[in-house]
Amino acid sequence: MSFHFERLDIPDVVLIRPTRRTDARGFFQEAYRRSAFIAAGIPATFVQDNLARSTRGVLRGLHYQLPPAAQGKLVGVVSGRIWDVAVDLRAGSATYGRWAGRTLDGDTGELLWIPEGFAHGYVVLTDVADVAYKVTAEYDVKLDRGIRWDDPALGIDWPVRDPVLSEKDRTLPALQLAENTFR
Repeated sequence: MSFHFERLDIPDVVLIRPTRRTDARGFFQEAYRRSAFIAAGIPATFVQDNLARSTRGVLRGLHYQLPPAAQGKLVGVVSGRIWDVAVDLRAGSATYGRWAGRTLDGDTGELLWIPEGFAHGYVVLTDVADVAYKVTAEYDVKLDRGIRWDDPALGIDWPVRDPVLSEKDRTLPALQLAENTFR
């Protein structure tokens, strides 16, 4: 099995296309192979797997964790379709405050690598979507942070205008006011 790694407009964010073998029974693909990821410059060590189910129009994000528990994320969709977004929070970076987005679909099996120093969020485009992601640091409520999904300074082109948000996500600060130690 193999992977094709495509660096996006923000080169540290990578779209990953696994080889998928299909036949009359269905399909098989590898979702992760450490040696292939290391060869592609993604030397992540994953310590926690997460699974979220959401319905059409639910927007989760934009979330991140501060150091020393900053998280890199490998995001994929088991079923359904989402619009997935990463925002560069690394002050001093040439792409600080810019975003990269992609549609991820359970039918294609594509994955998105989002390194530490990025906020992450997604909105569900189908009736239901199951999103699975691996992270490089365990969740720590004390270091959990976020920024507004609709911060005008970011200008994210979300495909949903009136998303369903948690109370937490509804009250997140703009990027300029968010606690951020990434450099």
